[in-house]
Amino acid sequence: MRKKLTGLLTASLTLALVMAGCSSGTKDSGASGSTGTETPKTESTGSAPVEITFWNMFGGGEGDFVDQIIKGFNDSQKEVSVKQLRLESNEYYAKLSTALSSSKGPDVAVAHVDRISPFVKAKQIVPVDELANKAGFDLKQITESNITSVTYDGKPYAVPLDTHFHMFYYNKDILKKADLLNEDGTPKLGEMTPEGFEKTLADIHAKVPDVQALAVNTPYFQEPFLNMYYEAGGDILNADMTKAAINNDKALKVLNFYMDLYKNKYSDLNDKTPWDTFHNGKAAFWFGGVWEAGLLLGDKSLNIGAMPLPPIFGSQTHWASSHTLVIPSYVSPEKQEAAAKFMKYFSEVGGKTWGQAGHVPANSKVTASEEYKSLPYRNEFIEAQKTVKFAPPTDKYTTIITTISESLQNIIFGNEKPEDGLANMEKQINEVLDN
Repeated sequence: MRKKLTGLLTASLTLALVMAGCSSGTKDSGASGSTGTETPKTESTGSAPVEITFWNMFGGGEGDFVDQIIKGFNDSQKEVSVKQLRLESNEYYAKLSTALSSSKGPDVAVAHVDRISPFVKAKQIVPVDELANKAGFDLKQITESNITSVTYDGKPYAVPLDTHFHMFYYNKDILKKADLLNEDGTPKLGEMTPEGFEKTLADIHAKVPDVQALAVNTPYFQEPFLNMYYEAGGDILNADMTKAAINNDKALKVLNFYMDLYKNKYSDLNDKTPWDTFHNGKAAFWFGGVWEAGLLLGDKSLNIGAMPLPPIFGSQTHWASSHTLVIPSYVSPEKQEAAAKFMKYFSEVGGKTWGQAGHVPANSKVTASEEYKSLPYRNEFIEAQKTVKFAPPTDKYTTIITTISESLQNIIFGNEKPEDGLANMEKQINEVLDN
């Protein structure tokens, strides 16, 4: 997950941060350091356990949950011992790519779903279906959308741990002042069209003028843009992923919608920390990550609610990513099987702990448990997970999303007209695909 950032999007940060999901430039915890964080080994009365190294980029609160999962696994059996190395999020993929290329690195690693395609293409990670069978891990427990997202040529190349995406968070106190709070504590949203939603924002702006009606994640604008663009039925690429498909009326309408919000002062274009703005009670609405659930929903004094993103542009399809576990091809068969046992534990048992971080566990048995459902608003999270849209599975996605991010920044800050910006974006994406 990302650390809280205060600067606007830059190309160098985009490569690491767009995929960090967790992605939203919000109060998302960053990695705690590049030094290794080890968990105690389980003592073995017989032969020594197989030791495997686990790389991840989780820090802060998320890191605490991962520490619990690793300790739980190590304490639960004596066959495998997991040693973790936690890397800074902004250097994680550069180091992981180098490790996979040089055949020197982790035995199991975290990788976002939108980052695994190049590893599959280069044959740097292995399919996990046979290893899962050996470990007694039924991959049918993983939701269909998650397992499909990691499947290439009929083979799953990763174990999805979760789905992460944005929820529609709302401040009940502000809505009450604007007379837009239902008796059940949900917002009165009016007509579900761009114009209808803007009217709701206008009501908030008029009645509670000292707050933003909607804090927009301008520093990472590609995410709120893709949420609405996907709602409108848009795609980044064509069906066979050979050409850009983003220069169209749907994208233009979404851009004009956001430009209207800035123009009418419903949202502050220059807000560099909109996640703080909402958390501090200075915005009525916020499209925020599920990973913010502990912060926003755990403190009842904030009086915040959550629901799936409203279908402003016609559907509830929205942007999503996923953390997965992968096993490098250079890992020995013995350690591959050991890694599979850890994957099984992380999904089936650790998933209950991981769900507390806000991410929706990919294991359907976990999300069906009363333990998970008892967490605040998790029924809303499960509903929102049903309509997610993952990135196109191309090995060029990192470069493509960087191009999109930079182009969108130029548009919203007035360096290009929306029509010109979309045309240039299309041209640049096509050049990436043709290269």
